[in-house]
Amino acid sequence: MDFSPSNLIDKSQLTKLQYGTIFICFLMNMLDGMDVLVISYTAPAIAEAWSVSPQTLGVVFGAGLAGMTIGTLLLAPFADRIGRKSMILISGVLMGISIYLTGFATSVEELLVYRFFAGLGIGCMLASTAALTSEYTPNKSRNFWVSFVISGYPVGAVISGLVAAKVIPTQGWEEMYHYAGYASLVSIPLIVFFLSESMDFYIKKQPKGALNKVNAILKKMNFDEISALPPKAEPQSAIAVGKLLEGKYKIPSLQLWLALFMAFGALFFMTSWIPKLATDAGLSMELAIYAGTVFNVGAFFGIVTQGYFSSKYGLKKTIGLILILTAILMACFGLFVGSDFILLVFAFLGFGIQGGFVGLYAFAARMYPTEIKTTGIGWAMGAGRFGGIAGPALAGLLIGMGLTIGTNFLIFAIPAAIAGIMTWINSSEDVS
Repeated sequence: MDFSPSNLIDKSQLTKLQYGTIFICFLMNMLDGMDVLVISYTAPAIAEAWSVSPQTLGVVFGAGLAGMTIGTLLLAPFADRIGRKSMILISGVLMGISIYLTGFATSVEELLVYRFFAGLGIGCMLASTAALTSEYTPNKSRNFWVSFVISGYPVGAVISGLVAAKVIPTQGWEEMYHYAGYASLVSIPLIVFFLSESMDFYIKKQPKGALNKVNAILKKMNFDEISALPPKAEPQSAIAVGKLLEGKYKIPSLQLWLALFMAFGALFFMTSWIPKLATDAGLSMELAIYAGTVFNVGAFFGIVTQGYFSSKYGLKKTIGLILILTAILMACFGLFVGSDFILLVFAFLGFGIQGGFVGLYAFAARMYPTEIKTTGIGWAMGAGRFGGIAGPALAGLLIGMGLTIGTNFLIFAIPAAIAGIMTWINSSEDVS
């Protein structure tokens, strides 16, 4: 029997179940963006309240990113064993509880612990939602839908930024974490009752009742049911990390990892430090938060635009060009400091760095087959997270040394350019 969910989906119009899957994955990434960026929005208030240095804040940023790294490298691959839906549910619970408890932190040490555990959930969430979306969308529009789903990340950052600008000055930074925790926990029933597991997962792993579960999904999509499952794939003795560095995947994986390492470094330098850099440049705390919000508004449009052009012209050239142009703008950032155009520059930076970096998730989702898809996405993101840890920490040192905003952006333009070049020359045969 040669039944293939991907072939069926490729030949059919999107159904209500598929749109529902896309919506829930988009929503979970909104919460992801909110939970990641809340630390940068609250950083100036925490620094003032606790009298902590930029170097210490850099370590706090790094704790969350360390959790994300471990989540993507060690936990996300289990989605290839237990299912995308199960991992998304676990991630949502972990995020919600950890973020809520952060509001009760009374020391840097407590903050480090809560940010680390929140990072575990955040790292798993992005990899799992990207994998599930890629398995429920047709080949011709997959790049767009994966990018669209991940564009929920900056949308969540924008909403939380707008809320933070009102809540922090009047209610304190602690309440911001309580609101974010409530939002994450309230979303859990949506995952439990309305999110469908991947049919590809059921067919490849064939857990108990897999045939009935596949037919239930096919019925909801108005497709004909099947009488039997295809032969089960050979069981794997371990999560297939080694397969990422075998045969045709070896060189493309290394190129993708390097691109993500560099892109994450440049991205998290900006997302972590924009509010603090803006306050150092003389903006009020409220306007500094809006600077981060404008950055993420640009990011949303950049991600959707990248997804559209990638579907038309291919991922390699589209992402490569976007990242290289972003590097040029970063190198010129010092020219705009103190000008009336600074917020517009932040918007274009968000457009470019987020549009390019999210396209690399779609790249990974297309490059790896179902049986190692979440592992492939997770390890690519994990490699990138090391850049995400190094970027804010390095920026903390540079800012503490007294380097100007323009000089910091010039330094971080280099990894953005390398990310663009590595993407353009990636040797994957499965991605154009």
